[in-house]
Amino acid sequence: MTPAWYLRMTQRERRLAWIVAGAIFLLINLLVWSRLFSALHRASADLKLRQSIRNEQALYIKDRDLWTHRDQWLKQHQPTLKSAVEASTLLDQVKQVAGKHNVLIENPAIGAGDSTADHQSVFASFETKSPWPPLVHFLFDVQQPEAFVVFESVQLQIDSSDPTMMKGKFKIARWFAPK
Repeated sequence: MTPAWYLRMTQRERRLAWIVAGAIFLLINLLVWSRLFSALHRASADLKLRQSIRNEQALYIKDRDLWTHRDQWLKQHQPTLKSAVEASTLLDQVKQVAGKHNVLIENPAIGAGDSTADHQSVFASFETKSPWPPLVHFLFDVQQPEAFVVFESVQLQIDSSDPTMMKGKFKIARWFAPK
């Protein structure tokens, strides 16, 4: 029953052959188990991702009525862009609110913004100088939901010459209904 080639080996050669065969068997098992565990890890990560997506979708489905209501409100209340003059109107409104809260407006500029599938916009950029509390009230009054005003960029810092004053650089946009 034992092969002839095995019988021709010395005891030392047989032991060495068993060691080599055991090492090869061990390496093959190590390779197989490694692949199985990496596949298990990938499947677990994929399952977590899919569960996260499912939870997110469930949340959207749960809040569907709310988002439908908000979309309807947007369509009813979002103004339409009549002309590029709207940018100067936006800047005038910002100046009016700034005067109400004693916020100094410097370096005003206006322009036409981008146009996407969701909105069209005009923008105004300006710098401010004021104490912190009036600036907070100014920011609150400028960005009301019915105004459709968005702060695209804000940079605030303490004035180096007067630590009680805040200097700010703002770029705000008013969003209008898409074409």
